[in-house]
Amino acid sequence: MPQKKAFALRLDPAVHAAVERLAAAELRSANAEIEVLLREALARRGIEVPSARPPRRGRPPAREE
Repeated sequence: MPQKKAFALRLDPAVHAAVERLAAAELRSANAEIEVLLREALARRGIEVPSARPPRRGRPPAREE
């Protein structure tokens, strides 16, 4: 799975507080909420960004020996 790109983002404190409130209401982290908001904004402009496959959870399949 490709790694996520990390970068610094400077926000107005009021915008950050609003994102944190929205994230809490949606049971997401602020980072995940910003990504959702960016994807929605891009989609409204006609730019579809494919979602990365989520990481597999649980135990790996047993190997036959």
